[in-house]
Amino acid sequence: MIAVDWGTSSLRCYRLDEHGAIVDSRTSNEGILNVAPGKFPDVLQKQIHGWDDAPIVMSGMVGSRQGWVEAPYVPCPAGLDGLSKNLKKVTWGKRTGLIVPVVSGRESVPDVMRGEEVQALGAEVDGLICLPGTHSKWVEVKNGRIERFSTHMTGEVYALLKQHSILGRMMQEGAPDHDAFSDGVRRSGEEGGLLHHLFGVRTRGLLDDLKSAASASYLSGILVGHELRSRAIAELRLIGEPELVALYARAAGILGIASMSLDPTTGVRALFKLGQALA
Repeated sequence: MIAVDWGTSSLRCYRLDEHGAIVDSRTSNEGILNVAPGKFPDVLQKQIHGWDDAPIVMSGMVGSRQGWVEAPYVPCPAGLDGLSKNLKKVTWGKRTGLIVPVVSGRESVPDVMRGEEVQALGAEVDGLICLPGTHSKWVEVKNGRIERFSTHMTGEVYALLKQHSILGRMMQEGAPDHDAFSDGVRRSGEEGGLLHHLFGVRTRGLLDDLKSAASASYLSGILVGHELRSRAIAELRLIGEPELVALYARAAGILGIASMSLDPTTGVRALFKLGQALA
């Protein structure tokens, strides 16, 4: 079968053998925000050109209102069995694809996730899993079901502050500065709160206490530090892009939290199981 992870900024396609092993993969920057209305079939067909006419299962923002078609909502607790019963079918030409439904939760306020649910369930571990990203997810899995989860807009806030705030005007592009990131993580535990800590990114630069090329790393450390401190955790399980996972692991180490990285392709495993259930 073909497993597709279609997010906001990227499109990842995997061709799997009969055992679910990845035999080929292709990645492009044609995330849903870069696809013109009505062009989702064309973009996908181009990406999987030459692959066998196999079943296609898709997850991620492709099932959002801005995506191909809005997928149904499945409330927590949610497992693969509940997802398989609510897959959304799309057709184009002679081909058919299935989109994984959205998992919804309601702790203090409503919450949703698209794509992270298959990664968390595909990991096949119980406990709390962190999936850092534009909208970081903290997912609690028990007996193969997502019991609850919460979303932190850490990545998006970082991008907004860097690109559209007064903080970003003093930043220069450069290699990640691990020392500055670590300083930011430690700063997140001091008095004053997040909003006060953020303005310190500017004032430290004005007083030449922070190099402009290190400001972005310092800002990142503050935001990630606040995110981690908001959770009462002794061990951190991480799934995601290697660079982001490494940042969160570094921050966890500073805070005295043990961390471990899980296979970043766990979502493919879950998509394969969903495809098998329909065979």
